[in-house]
Amino acid sequence: MRNKFLILCTLLLVTSWSVRADEGMWLLPYIEKLNIKDMKAAGFRLSAKDIYDVNNLAIKDAVVIFGGGCTGEVISPNGLVITNHHCGYGAIQQHSTVDHDYLKDGFWAMDQSEELPTPGLTVTFIRKMEDVTDRVLSGITSDMTETQRTETVKQMCDIISKEAVEPGSSKKAVVESFFGGNQYILFIKEVFEDIRMVGAPPSSIGKFGGDTDNWMWPRHTGDFSIFRIYSAPDGKPAKYSADNVPYKAPYHLPISLKGVKEGDFTFVLGFPGSTSRYMSSFEVDFVRNYENPIRIFVRGERQKILMEDMMRDEKIKIQYASKYAGSSNYWKNSIGMNKALDRLKVKEEKENIEKEFTAWTVADTSRFNKYGDALRLKEDAVKGRTPYLVPQLYISEALLRGTEIITPVRIMAKLINKDQTGIDSSQIASVKSSLSKFYKDYSPETDRKVSKKMFAILRDTLYKNDQPPVFSMIKDYYGGNVEAFVDDMFDNSMFSDSLKVAEFMKHPDVNIILSDPAYKMTRGVVDKYNSLGAEVVKYSDKYTEGHRKFISGYREMYKDKKMAPDANFTMRMTYGNVLPYVPKDGVIYNYYTTLSGVMEKEDPSNPYEFEVPEKLKELYEAKDFGSYGTDGDVRVNFISNNDITGGNSGSPVLNAKGELVGLAFDGNWEAMSGNIIFEPELQRMIAVDIRYVLFIIDKFAGDVRLLEEMTLVK
Repeated sequence: MRNKFLILCTLLLVTSWSVRADEGMWLLPYIEKLNIKDMKAAGFRLSAKDIYDVNNLAIKDAVVIFGGGCTGEVISPNGLVITNHHCGYGAIQQHSTVDHDYLKDGFWAMDQSEELPTPGLTVTFIRKMEDVTDRVLSGITSDMTETQRTETVKQMCDIISKEAVEPGSSKKAVVESFFGGNQYILFIKEVFEDIRMVGAPPSSIGKFGGDTDNWMWPRHTGDFSIFRIYSAPDGKPAKYSADNVPYKAPYHLPISLKGVKEGDFTFVLGFPGSTSRYMSSFEVDFVRNYENPIRIFVRGERQKILMEDMMRDEKIKIQYASKYAGSSNYWKNSIGMNKALDRLKVKEEKENIEKEFTAWTVADTSRFNKYGDALRLKEDAVKGRTPYLVPQLYISEALLRGTEIITPVRIMAKLINKDQTGIDSSQIASVKSSLSKFYKDYSPETDRKVSKKMFAILRDTLYKNDQPPVFSMIKDYYGGNVEAFVDDMFDNSMFSDSLKVAEFMKHPDVNIILSDPAYKMTRGVVDKYNSLGAEVVKYSDKYTEGHRKFISGYREMYKDKKMAPDANFTMRMTYGNVLPYVPKDGVIYNYYTTLSGVMEKEDPSNPYEFEVPEKLKELYEAKDFGSYGTDGDVRVNFISNNDITGGNSGSPVLNAKGELVGLAFDGNWEAMSGNIIFEPELQRMIAVDIRYVLFIIDKFAGDVRLLEEMTLVK
C-alpha cells in the first residue's frame, strides 16, 4: 500500500511540474522582461543581472563556445574549462596513439607542464550583445523584392559589424538574425587559440554506454573532459607559445557539492545549435520521409564497415573513433526523431497550427494582405526544391561526407591557380599542414571498402540525371561494376597513399593533380552537387519570405504569449526543474542514476560500450566515495525538463543560486522530435552530476591539484 502511495505521489508531482515546463531558449538581454517572474516562481534565487549584465561581470562571462559546436564553462580563476567528453573527443583522439591511447586509458596532467597544446581548438567568449534590429531594417522598403531585401540587410549587418570593433582588436563582431529575419542582434566575441588538454577519463567512463545508451535514459555516463585557456602574458588571445600563461579569468563558476533533488530549480546557459520550432507541416513531411531516412540508411551502411575495421585493428580504432562517434550520433538521433514524429503526431500538430493561422489571417483584410501568402510561399518552396534536395542529400552523405578520398583532393585543389595552369605557391604551407592532419587518421583500405558501398548506393538509388558524371564512366568502362572502378581509382590515385602525396608535395605539378583519377571523380561529384544546389537556391527567396511572414504573423496572433527564437548557436538560457518522467504506460523513470547502475550494466561481451575500469570497481566495493557520495552511493547522471539541443553539449547546469551542479550532455529518446516541437511531459535534458565528475578527478585519477583551483561550495 505504501509503494502505491509513493507512486501516486510521484505521478502527481510529475504532472504538476510538467505543466510548468518552460519551452524556450531565451536571449539573455530579455530575461528581465520575459522570464524572471516565472523563474522566481519556479525557485530561482538570483536576479536577471546575476546572469547577464551589460556593465558588470555575470554568470554569462564564464560560459564559452568550446571548439566549433559545443559549450564549456570556466571553473577556476586560472582558465580551467570543463565540457563534455564527447566535445573534447576529437582533441583526445588527436593526442592518442597506439602507445599512448588516451581514449582508452584517459589522460591526466599532474602539473601545468604536462598540459597538452591542441592545435585548431578554440574557446570563444561573448563579450557584448546589442539589439540592432531598427538599424538593420532601416533601409527596407515595402516594394523591395526578397533578393533586394536580403542584400540590403547583409550590407547593413556588415557595416554594423565593422564599426563594432577597432582595427587590430582581438575581438570579432557578427550580427545574427532571429525570428526568421524579424530581429537582429550584434555579438562581440573574443577567441582564444591556445587551448591545452588537462584531463579526460577513459572512454569506459566518459563514453560509457556507447551507441546503445546514446540518447537514452537511464544513463550512466561520466561525460566530461577538462582543458585550460592560455593567453599572452598581457591576458590577450595569442597563438600557442611556450611564453603563454594560464588565462586569468575575471569570472568563474562556483561548484556545488550539495547536488540536486527532485523539483529543484535548474537553469542552463549555452549555445544551442539549431531548432525548427516554426517549421511547417510540409517541412516535417520532408524531414520524416526524405532527410532522416537518407541519413539513417547511408550512415548505417558506412558505420557497419567502420566498426568492423575498428574492432579488427587498434590503430584504426583510434583513427576512426571520433569520426564514427560524430556520424553515429545523428544517425541514431534521426532514428529516434522519426519514431517521435510518428508517435507524437507532430505533422498533425503543425497542420492544426496552420489552420489556426489561416483562419486568423482571412478574418481581417489587413492581416491577409500582410500574411495571407506566407504558408503558400513556404509550401511552394519546399515542394519545388525537393526533387533537387533529395539527390543532393544522397551525394553529401555517401560521397562528400562518406568517401574520404575526396577530402585530400579538395585540400590539394587549393594549390591550383585560377586559370588551372599552375601551382599557387602561397597555399603550399597550408595545404601541407591540412594533408598531414588528414592522413594521420586515414586508413586507405577502410576507405576503399566504404567507397565501394557508397558508390553502389548511389548507383542503385539515384536517377541517371541526378548521378555525378563518374557513373556514366562506370557504366561504359566498367560495365556498371563500382567495385572494379573503386579498386582502379585507389590503385592509381596518389591520394590513397600518404607517402605518394608527401613526395608529390616536394615538387607539386598541376598536370599531375588534374590527371589523377580521384581528382577527376571529385571534380565531377562537386560540380553535380553544386548544380543541384543551384536549383535548390532558386526557391530560397520564396521560402525566406514565407518563413519571415509566418513567424511575424504567428507572433502577432499570439502577442500575449512569450516566444523564443529558434536556436542558431548564439548564447541562450533555459530554465526548468529536476524531474522524473513517465515514458509509457506502467513505467516511471527516476530522476537520477548511480554508480551501482554502472556496475549492473557491465558487460564483458561488449567491452567497447560497457567496460568498467578495475579502479572504479575497487572504489565502489570499498565505498570510497569521499564527500561526493549520497546515501551510500555516487549519483552519476540526472534529468530535468530544461529545453536544450545540440550545441548545448557541455553547458553548465546551475542551481537556484548560480552554482554548477552538472553538465548537460544529451536528450531523451522519447522526445527526439524536440527540435521541431517541444513536449513538456516527455522532454528531458540528461546531465552528468558534477559530484561524479569531482569523484572521478579526485578518487579515480588522483589529480587533486585541479580541485584546489576550483571554488567548491559545501
